[in-house]
Amino acid sequence: MEYQTLDHVFAPVFDEHSEILILGSFPSVKSREIQFYYGHPQNRFWKLLAALWECEVPATIAEKKAFLLKRHVALWDVIARCDIIGSSDSSIKNVVANDMDVILKNAPITGIFANGGKAYELYMKYCYPACKREIVKLPSTSPANAVFGMERLKAEWKGIVR
Repeated sequence: MEYQTLDHVFAPVFDEHSEILILGSFPSVKSREIQFYYGHPQNRFWKLLAALWECEVPATIAEKKAFLLKRHVALWDVIARCDIIGSSDSSIKNVVANDMDVILKNAPITGIFANGGKAYELYMKYCYPACKREIVKLPSTSPANAVFGMERLKAEWKGIVR
């Protein structure tokens, strides 16, 4: 595989009631195909959030958006544009970050959380200097993060529930 220069082409999910912001790094190949966050069936993001709020796993994009907004959760990625090989976070280079003010100036965000180390690292490098808002690093919901089973993920992520 070779590097591709790609733009993040789907919008953040948030509204004027969003209090929690969860940030990923950049959409995977599967997420880019379906045009929504955490589209790979093996990614545990949606199962984890459903478990934390003790409800059914949302299936459609509309259900996922409604799920997030009902719980005052905003969802976006740190990167607006980058060079990447496939879905590999470790290959990311030539980053252009999203402008976090799009959400931070339009929603009462009280907590920002990174889904994984790469999202945290990129936020600290590209976004924190501009917005000066702290972020909490959470373990990635990616299937590549096999050391974290679902129960361990739930224990680490429970702080997002307000």
